[in-house]
Amino acid sequence: MTAAKLWEAYAIRYGRHERPAQANFLLPVADPHEAMPLDYYVWLLRNAEGHEIVVDTGFDAALAEKRGRTLSRSVAEGLRSMGCDPAKVQDVVVTHLHYDHAGSIDLFTGARIHIQDREMAFATGRHMCAACIRVPFEADHVISMVRALYADKVQFHDGDGEVAPGVTVHRVGGHSDGLQVVRVQTARGPVVIASDALHFYANPGTGNPFPIIFDLGAMTQGWRAVKRLAEGDESRVIPGHDPDVRRRFPSVAGHDGEAVALHLPPIG
Repeated sequence: MTAAKLWEAYAIRYGRHERPAQANFLLPVADPHEAMPLDYYVWLLRNAEGHEIVVDTGFDAALAEKRGRTLSRSVAEGLRSMGCDPAKVQDVVVTHLHYDHAGSIDLFTGARIHIQDREMAFATGRHMCAACIRVPFEADHVISMVRALYADKVQFHDGDGEVAPGVTVHRVGGHSDGLQVVRVQTARGPVVIASDALHFYANPGTGNPFPIIFDLGAMTQGWRAVKRLAEGDESRVIPGHDPDVRRRFPSVAGHDGEAVALHLPPIG
């Protein structure tokens, strides 16, 4: 495989939410009050030619205050700490339009934004009439995506699609109707940024899903899909919110575990 088709992949933490274990599972757990915090990440992909792709755009300080989340640094600061200027990023993949994945689209002024047809239709369609379904969405974020569309900056995908050589997207649905995952070719094989197809390693590991669900059947099939996309190697499936990601993978020098290299083999 050529160097242009091999990518480095990084998880960059920008926030955190302290919460009990039961908040992370649909079915009862042994100790519902056990601490099980949730981390918020964006992901940076970079190849030898300097092409940069950002997966998801996080949220800002105002939204963190509104939703009671802890912002450790802004998404822009996290990316700049990795030598990435958001204004120069060529492509942004929005895995879905929930508040913690689509809140800073306006930072990426030069990027083509990749989203599933189903997600845009979902976030602007009849299901948003139900308050219980629209809870994870923010109208301002959806409006930002519509503005990007009218500025001719959006590329839609229907199921599987290519962002760049070596980087593909795949709709799995479940958590949100148009949820897509990202498969990136690295030196250790294909790494799958699963986003919220699984919030924690323990969701598919125990068969107990995260409780924000649009389609439970699609969610459970999504667990199988991401493993298949990773060619059966579960170490190459990266959950969307698990703090354990920062313990399993090597820290980027100078980042004290706040940014880790997913293209390198796991520690231990």
